[in-house]
Amino acid sequence: MPSELEFFSTLITCGNLSRAARELGISTAAVSKKLSALEGRLGVGLVNRSTRRMGLTPEGELYLLHARRILAEMQDLEQLVSGSRATPQGLLRVNSTLGFGRSHVAPVISRFARLHPQVEVQLQLSVNPPSLVDDSFDVCIRFGEPEEASVIARHIAHNERIIVASPAYLKKHAAPKSPRDLMQHPCIGIRQGDEAYGVWRLAPRSSTKPHYEAIKTRGNLATNDGEIAVNWALEGHGILMRAQWDIQRYMRSGRLVQVLADYQTPPADIYAVYPQRHHTSARVRQFVDFVASSWSPP
Repeated sequence: MPSELEFFSTLITCGNLSRAARELGISTAAVSKKLSALEGRLGVGLVNRSTRRMGLTPEGELYLLHARRILAEMQDLEQLVSGSRATPQGLLRVNSTLGFGRSHVAPVISRFARLHPQVEVQLQLSVNPPSLVDDSFDVCIRFGEPEEASVIARHIAHNERIIVASPAYLKKHAAPKSPRDLMQHPCIGIRQGDEAYGVWRLAPRSSTKPHYEAIKTRGNLATNDGEIAVNWALEGHGILMRAQWDIQRYMRSGRLVQVLADYQTPPADIYAVYPQRHHTSARVRQFVDFVASSWSPP
């Protein structure tokens, strides 16, 4: 059974029978016969064959997904038993949010992949963080400490959501002095995660035990893409609340100006979250270590 899983994973990675044959050191006819035998045993077709490429059937996609997960877990077990846990290898499935994943997670994965070519990294970006219970991902990069008790959450970096506007906007409109003043301004909305849309929570920065006041904002522009929202703020369309990681460079250059600096928003630090069963996984542990060492405060 493990040999069949390895065979199918290699076949799909290679993309066609001839490349798989060269990789496996057997003839193309032998690869075709081995695939047919596997499909015959399972009673379903796994691959749609063509002259140049192969496409997975729905059953093939399911088989590949679980095959690679099982192979990765077998590698973890062997490393754990042998005590040789220093070299990461196998499949690593990473999830992150859209904008932050593109701007910050993907470049870190690029550097990690060069250092660890035996790790196959799959990055998926999504608006909402997935549940780690259904085994869809190995590591999730999240904003805010997760509520799940069954996972390990490693603090990666400090992050704060900041309220900003462009100098052009502030020339036309008086800067808000208190959170309630925001209700008199057009605010750029971002529909992300499970947070209540259009509700901003603020508390005095001087509070030792912050009591966050919920402010219902309004505005005629909204998006689920943070980069678009930042561009709208740069163009003077209104006030924006955004993570400092995404706007710090514009604040340094003066293109965005912080308002309500005496108020803070709820914590939004960055965490790497993974199931407890992956604590012994070399690829997960070293990836999380690599991410933590790669990021410093902006």
